[in-house]
Amino acid sequence: MVDERFLMHRLKSTRLAMMVGVVLICALFMYYYLSNKVLRWDLFIILVAVAVTKIAAMLYYRRTN
Repeated sequence: MVDERFLMHRLKSTRLAMMVGVVLICALFMYYYLSNKVLRWDLFIILVAVAVTKIAAMLYYRRTN
């Protein structure tokens, strides 16, 4: 038997970790651009992939629930 509080804590911690990761990737991307005038496309692609995944998941869960 799974406790609902455990599932909610896991959901919230995963969401918080994702938000912190996105902010750090964005900050690092902007740091490289502003300090060295270098566009780090690998960081940009990761940032876009996370954003697209988040939006796709939100649309899927909205449609199925």
